[in-house]
Amino acid sequence: MPGWPRFVPVRAVPAVPDPGGRMSRRTATVAAVSLALVSALLLTGCGGDAPPKGPVGPPSTRGENASPAGGSPFWVDPESDAARQVRQYEAQGRTEDARVLKRIADRPVADWPAGDDPVPEITRAARGAAAENRTAVFVAYNIPHRDCGMYSAGGSHDAKAYRAWIDSFATALGEASAIVVLEPDAVPHIVDGCTPAQYHHERYQLLAEAIERLKRQPRTRVYLDAGNPAWIDDPGRLVEPLRRAGVARADGFSLNVSNFQTNDAVRRFGATLSGLLGGAHFTVDTSRNGDGPLPGDRAEAWCNPPGRALGVPPTDRTGDDLVDAYLWVKRPGDSDGPCRGGPAAGTWWPDYALGLARRARS
Repeated sequence: MPGWPRFVPVRAVPAVPDPGGRMSRRTATVAAVSLALVSALLLTGCGGDAPPKGPVGPPSTRGENASPAGGSPFWVDPESDAARQVRQYEAQGRTEDARVLKRIADRPVADWPAGDDPVPEITRAARGAAAENRTAVFVAYNIPHRDCGMYSAGGSHDAKAYRAWIDSFATALGEASAIVVLEPDAVPHIVDGCTPAQYHHERYQLLAEAIERLKRQPRTRVYLDAGNPAWIDDPGRLVEPLRRAGVARADGFSLNVSNFQTNDAVRRFGATLSGLLGGAHFTVDTSRNGDGPLPGDRAEAWCNPPGRALGVPPTDRTGDDLVDAYLWVKRPGDSDGPCRGGPAAGTWWPDYALGLARRARS
């Protein structure tokens, strides 16, 4: 949907990244090798046009005893914006606000590594998760021509820079247990026509290469973003684009990133899309869908809508064989953009976070 903004860490993602000075000869070589490997796979019929075979990475621990205590296998960042806000509220004597905000601070949210250098952020999260025997959740969001120039515009300067960035991203993951939600909006923006046609072939190629590179990490699961049912309402329109983008080599697709559609609506949509893709699994972003989308046909219903609530806390015990996990991909409390009094996209907004947490049912 044109103008659909994403989480953009203002502190980390420059409007026009300049990775040229950071791209080493080794990184360029690895990127070239990755491209060659993907090309070979496509020529041998093992690429994005093959029907998905379901998850190919480490299986979900749903229903097993492998998950750490606490009901979720995912890592909680002790230095998140929400955690720091809780400490600030406590120091100010705002004990009730601190208690409410712990509904965000004490739960795992995805990390959105920087568009210039993702390594420090990934390394910190991967080490923290490994120390607790948990899985870190990341979002790779740096595709060229991102968000059609809207609130979350930016991304890598060109294809060469993106390949280097993805290689750095994957290398930093190492052998850590990780989930990567790959490029929110990238495929849906091809389908809805927002991304100009001259960029489509390159984008498909970059996404397929990114999946191939990330899947070389032994404990990384990758879910290619497929939008939400209020955006591309006919799942059939997504099938061929997802295949061209390499979904067959991923662990599945992701739905509802940064949106508010109900779990029931998303699961129905996902089940239909899964059937069209040969049984592919998927994840659902439940970070802010506790009360569903904003009622009525209101302008920018996706952008900091009032009255919304946190959804089901992150878990891999979903009760649905096709749904590998409910995740908080959008970081609850981060602005969607400068609408309804909000700050720039990706900026922590404590008042909005408190509202989400107060209205939460769990």
